[in-house]
Amino acid sequence: MAKRDTYSDSFTGEADRGIRLILGLDDDEDGSRVRRVMLKIINNELTPRQKEIIMLYYFKDMDTVTIGKKLGVSSQAVCAVMSRARLKLYRFLQYYI
Repeated sequence: MAKRDTYSDSFTGEADRGIRLILGLDDDEDGSRVRRVMLKIINNELTPRQKEIIMLYYFKDMDTVTIGKKLGVSSQAVCAVMSRARLKLYRFLQYYI
């Protein structure tokens, strides 16, 4: 089955906004602590593939189509991995927020 290059990244869900908000907080005490915890979770609890995709998406500002091309997978696969990674992040973060 051929890859779809016409897929667009139109995900603007609440989970994405929440993660972007946490990563973009000012350097106040609470924001800094949550950001440190989140980075520890990304480094220690996510699979290598999840970590790579999350880092490319949130820190390198790449969309899912570009990430998929870079990694040689479909953008749908990237979205699926991101969905599982977000769920794992929120499961851990619920104890800190």
